[in-house]
Amino acid sequence: MDSIRCAVLATTLAFLVSLPVSADVLLMDSIESAPAVQTPRTGLSMANVRAGYGDPVTEHPAVSTSGNPNHPPITRWDYSDFSVYFEHDKVVHSVVHRPGAN
Repeated sequence: MDSIRCAVLATTLAFLVSLPVSADVLLMDSIESAPAVQTPRTGLSMANVRAGYGDPVTEHPAVSTSGNPNHPPITRWDYSDFSVYFEHDKVVHSVVHRPGAN
């Protein structure tokens, strides 16, 4: 019985090894990309962002569900190249603006 299993396994392996192998190749032209925009990292305070990046172009008022701890106040500051989102007074996310999206 073991010899039959070995023969089946050997035949299966030989069949798998003999299958053709192929791969697709994607060729891309080299394009110039815009330099990376440095944004504030998560966890920085509003004071640190203002000290490091200056005053924002626009400061949006905090949005919140009045006092609900599951919905903390979220504030957005817009700079010319990116926006910063704060939960209370800490950075939670920064988003780089797409060129021409204004």
